[in-house]
Amino acid sequence: MSQTRVLALVGSLRTGSVNRQLAETAVSVAADGTSVTLFEGLGDLPFYNEDIDVPGATIAGVDELRAAAAQADALLLVTPEYNGTIPAVLKNAIDWISRPYGAGAVKDKPVAVVSASPSPNGAKWAHDDTRKALGIAGGKLVDAELSIGSTITKFGEAHPRDNAEIAGQIAELLATLVAATELVDA
Repeated sequence: MSQTRVLALVGSLRTGSVNRQLAETAVSVAADGTSVTLFEGLGDLPFYNEDIDVPGATIAGVDELRAAAAQADALLLVTPEYNGTIPAVLKNAIDWISRPYGAGAVKDKPVAVVSASPSPNGAKWAHDDTRKALGIAGGKLVDAELSIGSTITKFGEAHPRDNAEIAGQIAELLATLVAATELVDA
């Protein structure tokens, strides 16, 4: 049985972010045969600029992101909502892995999105914008969505992995994502 590699990108740079904790939950609930790796360093990426994204260029952080995305079988993006949309750091990562146009590391790769917010809305606008950007970038969106609202009430000081309902929902989403990789390989 081969290992399915999932790369998780988190749209919040804050260490204690509930979105980061949700990505950590994905790491802890991944089924046997699935590994989830959190990419560190999104905050170090320069903003996407076609003037510096030229053949042969070495761009600190970008090369690592593109290599990690290329080696992954699937991507999991976890996003908060900033002013009603996707955080700039996550959108920037999507821009980098979508290039070169038509052949970026996200092309034809199964992708899923989890969003979370203290509001009851569950960062749904950011969730939808992230899915839209991933689809345009060439990712294959899986038929699984998870938006978690009222996170302060739901988790308090506890880690989301300690919430059986949320941990189960994330495990189910990962199973759907892994199943989609098997369809790509078929």
